[in-house]
Amino acid sequence: MNWGLRLKFENLVHLHCACRQLRALSYRPVCRAQWKPVQLSACPVWSVRLYPQLWQRDKLISAAFPHYRHLATKEEKKKTRKKLTMTKGEVEIKQKMTVEELARAMGKDVDHIFEALLYTDVDFDSLEPDSILYEDHIKLIVKKSGMKYKSAKLKEEKEKENTDAVKRPPADPAVLTPRPAVVTILGHVDHGKTTLLDSLRKTQVASMEAGGITQHIGAFLVHLPSGEKITFLDTPGHAAFSAMRARGTTVTDIVILVVAAEDGVMEQTIESIQHAKNAGVPLILAINKCDKPEADPERVKKELLAHDVVCEEFGGDVQAVNISALKGENLMVLAEATVALAEVLELKADSTGLVEGTVIECRKDKGKGPVTTAIIQRGTLRKGCVLVAGKTWAKVRFMFDENGRAVDAASPGIPVEIMGWKEVPSAGDEILEVESEQRAHEVVAWRNYVEQQDKMKKDLEIIEAKQKEHRTEYEKKQQKLGHLTWRQRKAVLYKANKHLMFAKPKERVEIDKNVLSVIVKGDVDGSVEAILNILDSYDADHECKLDIIHFGMGDISETDISLAEAFNGVVYGFSVKANETIKKMAAKKGIKIKIHNIIYQLIEDLKQELNSRLPPSVVENTIGEASVLDTFSVTVGKSKVPVAGCRVHKGLLDKKMKFKLIRKGDVIWKGSLSSLKHHKADVQIIKSGMDCGLSLDKDIEFNVGDEIVCYEEKEVEQITSWDPGF
Repeated sequence: MNWGLRLKFENLVHLHCACRQLRALSYRPVCRAQWKPVQLSACPVWSVRLYPQLWQRDKLISAAFPHYRHLATKEEKKKTRKKLTMTKGEVEIKQKMTVEELARAMGKDVDHIFEALLYTDVDFDSLEPDSILYEDHIKLIVKKSGMKYKSAKLKEEKEKENTDAVKRPPADPAVLTPRPAVVTILGHVDHGKTTLLDSLRKTQVASMEAGGITQHIGAFLVHLPSGEKITFLDTPGHAAFSAMRARGTTVTDIVILVVAAEDGVMEQTIESIQHAKNAGVPLILAINKCDKPEADPERVKKELLAHDVVCEEFGGDVQAVNISALKGENLMVLAEATVALAEVLELKADSTGLVEGTVIECRKDKGKGPVTTAIIQRGTLRKGCVLVAGKTWAKVRFMFDENGRAVDAASPGIPVEIMGWKEVPSAGDEILEVESEQRAHEVVAWRNYVEQQDKMKKDLEIIEAKQKEHRTEYEKKQQKLGHLTWRQRKAVLYKANKHLMFAKPKERVEIDKNVLSVIVKGDVDGSVEAILNILDSYDADHECKLDIIHFGMGDISETDISLAEAFNGVVYGFSVKANETIKKMAAKKGIKIKIHNIIYQLIEDLKQELNSRLPPSVVENTIGEASVLDTFSVTVGKSKVPVAGCRVHKGLLDKKMKFKLIRKGDVIWKGSLSSLKHHKADVQIIKSGMDCGLSLDKDIEFNVGDEIVCYEEKEVEQITSWDPGF
């Protein structure tokens, strides 16, 4: 046979076989086959026909089918390898490993990982080498490969040495010296606490308070005629300032409970008693407003028995003094009772060594910067001392007393305003003096580190819980779709989510309308805390979502206006200011600034803003009612129209209004009338006592005894169901 013809025939046979094998491969589940381009020979295939002796048959086929060669090689490897390669060893695994990272950790290629994933329920269509694997899939892959796994350790950091500042050990009793008593005045709102303090200090603190209601905690040093000194803490009695009252009792020695003689025991009175009990602080009862005709001090004492406050005349240990803070009656008796109790308590402190104290209140002053009101509990505070409180520190620049006069030193029991803080600490923070600024940096760094670690632990718990929840949902979905092919699964999921894809923009617009974003600015930390505590009680998210996007101390700034503009929010200020530039900027951008000096007015304003965000409710106002006395039909064109003969027995029927048909108490139709006639004449209004014939805009058969009601719809502003508690 001719050599050339023989070679042609041979090539055709090989080509046919190769095509059949390629077709067979296309139906096989080749997972992650990687096509690699192969350099073709410089000589074309057709040249073999002229020079057959120079080309071997294998080279010819490999040059003609390079892609097939690559796939076929992988398929041959899979045939020869029935099981996964078993490799003994230990693999360090961690959460959120990608396919590539796992392959690298196992010392395998990516194909090995994909092959192992055939034993899992992972969807290959959504998997890439940089896709993140679930932890249970990672463990399964390692097990199928005959290897063991262990959790990878976090990057080992050198265990940080605890560099926090702590209190000194208790002082030697020999070095203790007497100190002024710290007395906290507690009681219900408007029972006369600040007026009592006014009379003791001979000043007018109450006249400067907004609405005569204390909005802050104040610390004052009072010099009595006897020469004794007492530090008084005047706490707010309003329901919103519960945290301030609790904070006041933690640094106090004695609590004076003020109760109005005509009102008796009230809600905040009971709360104040509980604060004193929790702190283990003795009580003195001051029954105020005894000069009023309706005053009944004995009733107050009996009411307090129900709360375990037993006065001395009933066999208890609580001193009770009847006073009139406004007229100054019996104030010296109250002062003497306080001094006597302080002597019994033998209040002493160590005025040497490093300073220890407590932040009572803090604020941002425009000229002074961060300022704190503090009570010194140990040591003597002087200019230049380096203090640490919470996660900030200060080098004391200036100190002021309650009257704004500069002081050089503050001993234990003395309240003082401190300037020099880098940032504003939180009210209630412990103040500790350290040796140097470097030491202060170490303490703050350690506290930030501890807070960061705690936050990471909490975040990790939340993430794990969410992952578990999502994993459970995913597995449920996979079980429902497990009998389907991947194409069928995609089709089912697309059909299920198709309506959501089109609904999202509309939903987003509706959500934006029902969200009130607020920025809260206050003069001191305690005021902001009180407002946030009230807002935390908001429980009407189903009506309108309340979103606090920012809060802080100090006057309203450009940043606040920019934030409000970004979130379409409202800026609320409490005892702060907004200069003209800020007001003009807000007006230009359409941002509302609402400033109040009384907390309940701010909350009422907030409720009004919430009400304005709620969609109006539609109320039906009945105009007239008629009864169906007879029914008949009228031919209009080729169709018959049901007509009701009615008599109006209440109000009137107006054709322009809306109507409803009521049968046996059930509304079976709502709409408009197509005709309203009186003695065959079309009319607009039928008054009470008149008969008429009417037909509806829909073919509905009437029954004798049906009721026709004429009504109009009015939109009424909704009121939020949120009750802040006062």
